Amino acid sequence: MNPKDILQAGCDILDPLLLPYGFDRLPIQEGKSSGGHFAFTEYRRGHRRLELHYRYSLGMVTYHIGGLSLEHRDYMRVVLGQRGGNQYPGFSNDPLDGFRHLRHDLEHYGQAFLEGLDEEFRRVVKTAARLPTGFKALSAE
Repeated sequence: MNPKDILQAGCDILDPLLLPYGFDRLPIQEGKSSGGHFAFTEYRRGHRRLELHYRYSLGMVTYHIGGLSLEHRDYMRVVLGQRGGNQYPGFSNDPLDGFRHLRHDLEHYGQAFLEGLDEEFRRVVKTAARLPTGFKALSAE
């Protein structure tokens, strides 16, 4: 399967969760770069967007509210702490597992984005900005 087809199948996993919250999905776009073929789409509701990119696996997952943006990894670090508990990203040979894992995380930990007030998401973004990054985060505690 090509990236566009896999992204479509992945969105079929996410649609039943996101559409009832009032999100609409934009048409899937595709392209080719030096890294190969890729596809991307967004779910939108007002000024909230969930941006998804697929190349060889579900890669960049970014939340946006207005001018604020936050990667999924950082969102989960704020909500769950260093030890996590989130399923995405994970390791699997099934290209759709990334979408299943993302859906799990959204269902269980994504309320600030799905239905929270803008200020709640702003607090998550501000907290994420203060978190250590890279190897420092691995040694912090």
